[in-house]
Amino acid sequence: MRKVLIANRGEIARRIIRTCKLKGVATVAVYSDADKDLPYVREADEAVHIGPPPVPHSYLNVEAIIAAAKSTNADAIHPGYGLLSENEAFAQRVSDEGLVFIGPSPKVIGQMGDKLTARQIMQEAGVPVVPGCEEPVNTPDEAVAIAATIGYPIMLKASAGGGGIGMQICRDEQELRQAYQSAKGRAKAYFGNDAMYVEKYVERPHHIEVQIAGDEHGEVIHLLERECSIQRRHQKVLEESPSPFLDQTTREKLCQAAVQAAKAVGYTGVGTVEFIVDEDKNFYFLEMNTRLQVEHPVTEEMTGLDLVAMQLEIAKGNPLGIAQADVKALQHAIELRVYAEDPVTFMPSPGTIGLYQPPVLDFVRIDDGVEAGTQVTPFYDPMIAKVIVSGATREEAVVRAKEAMEKFQITGIKTNIPFLQEVLADERFTAGAYTTWFVQERVSK
Repeated sequence: MRKVLIANRGEIARRIIRTCKLKGVATVAVYSDADKDLPYVREADEAVHIGPPPVPHSYLNVEAIIAAAKSTNADAIHPGYGLLSENEAFAQRVSDEGLVFIGPSPKVIGQMGDKLTARQIMQEAGVPVVPGCEEPVNTPDEAVAIAATIGYPIMLKASAGGGGIGMQICRDEQELRQAYQSAKGRAKAYFGNDAMYVEKYVERPHHIEVQIAGDEHGEVIHLLERECSIQRRHQKVLEESPSPFLDQTTREKLCQAAVQAAKAVGYTGVGTVEFIVDEDKNFYFLEMNTRLQVEHPVTEEMTGLDLVAMQLEIAKGNPLGIAQADVKALQHAIELRVYAEDPVTFMPSPGTIGLYQPPVLDFVRIDDGVEAGTQVTPFYDPMIAKVIVSGATREEAVVRAKEAMEKFQITGIKTNIPFLQEVLADERFTAGAYTTWFVQERVSK
């Protein structure tokens, strides 16, 4: 593997370029009109323009991306996260063109991308799943009938969904009937698939995920877990590892269930198995993300491993090169996602960045994709940086995270830094006693 095209943008493209340089692999960036001046475009060995700002005409333009790979003689394509990273047809097209797709097989992407299929596979593999339906519900009446058997509250979900889109909590029949058509419409608009299903909603759960890696030789290991319960609009804003909620017995069971899940589909590459964990530490399979996660640096800082380097080696057909017994929690890590958004309403705040000074501290890692003068546009996700802080203990990591947020200076746009500072100062967070309801409870005070 001599040259990798990165079918993505911003901070994740920059992150992949960094490891490729360390591994002696050349890189090709692709960019839209809106991104031509971003740092990742300069830092790649080559860069190819692929279209105007809207993603359907640029970063989701499969023909333009394949053409860019061919014209630059790339050997492989790394999809990053989001965009085309979990697109079964794209992965298949990459393979059909004689290129290496840095990720699992198209078949696995397809199986895990359909939430109902994923549920069925996990049930057969003995991995616990949340009670719910096994087939799509085609009418509000069918949804109401399923809800009556499992009991309210329920979660109405898009089978092809992700990122919290097409999800709605319903606490009674009236709410379910009202939500059904709107959720179905959003699923059709975002995913081209309006299949819906119903599952039991676990009250005030923890969202905990396990990083897994599998090679082409049948070896699968876990890289421990991440606590991802600080969320707004069902999207994560702060993650940490290890989870302050889990005891060692539950941690081992959870991680083994994740390995079991990966083996059930013959997983190759780096991926994540996500679970919902209730207050009694019962856990249930939520979904499998067949790609690198936004929060992967938490695991890297906690274990000392480079997940992008692992992806490259696995894609070459090499064995993992690390045994399960070698995976250790070396320190505690916390990731804080800095967004260009209003810290109260969480609405995006596009504009031009003026002063941009991330904290420069020995215990802080910054993964970002912007600089002073960068125009934050409304075309893409408003995340501008990830601040990853580590410490010998959770207590030390929290103190250091507070210092990092105090020293992060950004002007010209609104950011969620004040919100992140509130999280770090909250007694529930300090005690490690928070759930996915943290933000909702804060707003409702």
